[in-house]
Amino acid sequence: MKTLARMTLTTVLAAGLGMPALADISTRTITVSNGVAETHPVGNGVAAMSACIQEKSGGAWTVNAFWSSALGDDLTATQALRSGTQEMVITSSSPLVGIEPALGVFDLPFLFANAEEADAILDGAFGDFMNEKLEAAGLVNLAYWENGFRNLTNSVRPVQSLEDFAGLRVRVMQNNIFLDTFQALGTNATPMAFGEVFTALETRAIDAQENPYVTIDTSKFYEVQGYLSATQHAYTPFLALFSGPIFNSYSDVEQQMLRDCAAVGRDEQRRVSRALSGVSLANVQAAGMQFSEISTAEMERIREAVQGVYAKHAPTIGTDVVERMQSELNTMRGN
Repeated sequence: MKTLARMTLTTVLAAGLGMPALADISTRTITVSNGVAETHPVGNGVAAMSACIQEKSGGAWTVNAFWSSALGDDLTATQALRSGTQEMVITSSSPLVGIEPALGVFDLPFLFANAEEADAILDGAFGDFMNEKLEAAGLVNLAYWENGFRNLTNSVRPVQSLEDFAGLRVRVMQNNIFLDTFQALGTNATPMAFGEVFTALETRAIDAQENPYVTIDTSKFYEVQGYLSATQHAYTPFLALFSGPIFNSYSDVEQQMLRDCAAVGRDEQRRVSRALSGVSLANVQAAGMQFSEISTAEMERIREAVQGVYAKHAPTIGTDVVERMQSELNTMRGN
């Protein structure tokens, strides 16, 4: 009777705390790879996710996070997920277009007007649509986190007009949409893994790179770059990806715990990212970077210069994917 009473009390407490039945949770260690530094808001998201997993698993799960591409670049880590040799990676969508070309829709220039639009698309039906494509590639996207709006830095000159892009040697992510976007702007675009960027900037192998303010700050690019321009040319999400083969070996309770805790991490990561964006901009200016905004008229010229990227890449991304994205955005905007 005492044993039964203890079991009943445990069950009641678990239900009251919103915790899963621990019998459905095995002892596990989850390795999480990241390309960014731990000081990036992804670090806050991983901490929140880890705390959630620790609580919901009753301490049975341990999350080990590795930062700054310590386990290889994002593409390498993602391939490890597909083969079932690593559990998790938090990666920008952009390096993964070779695995799932439809992800290229997020790289199209000047797609989202603001973060609220991005959240609605990513957390809604379109995000689910993309997740199904990822699952077919052996990847489970637990939640969309935020990389954010990307801006240009360089060591040559202020960029305030279309002509100012001309000839800059710009590092871009390893996909053809970013490559074509920056070539259309007149730069010499060079694909490169993120972990190589600081050294390439430091040695002047390249002149420029583009990333959100927070990444520019936490990666200390202000040490090797003098100019920052508010181009906001793309909004790219982070994906909290889990290995499909490993995920499918877990119990339903474990799978739901992962999804729930990745969403907890997402909410914290987005909150911190947005709060820190303005702080990071101030930080890099205080560190010596010259900040330039771009006039409305010049932004129109810049947007016009890259419009051909949509038509060129729609067949590769999937014309249906691009049309669905544009349709959902137009509906959201009341167009």
